[in-house]
Amino acid sequence: MQYDKILLDHGGGGLLMNELIAHTFLPKLKNAYLDRMEDGAVFDIGGVKLCFSTDSYVVSPIFFPGGDIGSLAVHGTVNDIAVCGGIPLFLSAGFILEEGFSMDDLEKIVESMAQAAATAGVQIVTGDTKVVARGAADGIFINVSGIGLIKYKGIISPRSVMPGDKVIINGTIGDHGAAILCKRQELGFKSEIVSDSAPLNSLVESILCASPNIHCMRDATRGGLGAIMCEIAEQSGCRIVIDERNIPVREDVRGVCEILGVDPLFLANEGKMVVFCPPEDTEKILQVMAAHKYGRAAAVIGEVGKKGRGRLLLHTVIGGAREIDLPTGELVPRIC
Repeated sequence: MQYDKILLDHGGGGLLMNELIAHTFLPKLKNAYLDRMEDGAVFDIGGVKLCFSTDSYVVSPIFFPGGDIGSLAVHGTVNDIAVCGGIPLFLSAGFILEEGFSMDDLEKIVESMAQAAATAGVQIVTGDTKVVARGAADGIFINVSGIGLIKYKGIISPRSVMPGDKVIINGTIGDHGAAILCKRQELGFKSEIVSDSAPLNSLVESILCASPNIHCMRDATRGGLGAIMCEIAEQSGCRIVIDERNIPVREDVRGVCEILGVDPLFLANEGKMVVFCPPEDTEKILQVMAAHKYGRAAAVIGEVGKKGRGRLLLHTVIGGAREIDLPTGELVPRIC
């Protein structure tokens, strides 16, 4: 479908965002790197393999349980580089500030970014600041780009996914989306739901050291686990089956979803990733994840079936199966 104006849905990580990219950006900016539609561009310069990624952060509210827009911006770009198989090295930070924005809040956000970068072992080496008139933005928006070095010999890509691969996730889904929803809706739960925002590069490094056979990794951000699994199924041309009973979801997150009528499968995450690997490597990857603070609730959630029409099937808790498609709307605007 064609639209005369941009909708919020175009930024949700679902069907409309994919159509916007396919029909507006790709035809005009077409090149071999962009056409791969992955979390970052992987390229070779003088025999050195590098990856590059960029993302913009507009989350509302800017401070939330478990983080803020600053730490989120660092974690998000670090993770995009890591799941390409890269070791994140250097970041840039671009700020768009609205006239009247609190200087105290800006200080807190920049300090949070500095701490997040130090924890992830990266440096913010360049940046830019723009200020727009009151009402022309919503407080603060941040763009972070990053570059990383790839030493891993295998090719990590949806196109490397093979029939028989197991699908592993490093922990519970929907934590970030539920934390943002609770903060916005003031639901008043007895225990506060905390965002899972975290740098995954050290976990990824451990996984890559443990197995030379990692086929694909992807962090499940906008659109959640459901959206990224649909994308991988389409790009790999494989039938992927996931089991709802094996997907870890915290009970309080499940409760938020039931109250608000949303599916945790499509809630955003900021510290969760899926890994595709051969069956023989599954146990050692689970062991590596379980030994890491960001992988203690890791689980095998599915398996890759035969090549053909790439699609995602969900085995439900009640015993049936249904095909999962990309979400058609913006489930939670301004989530990251």
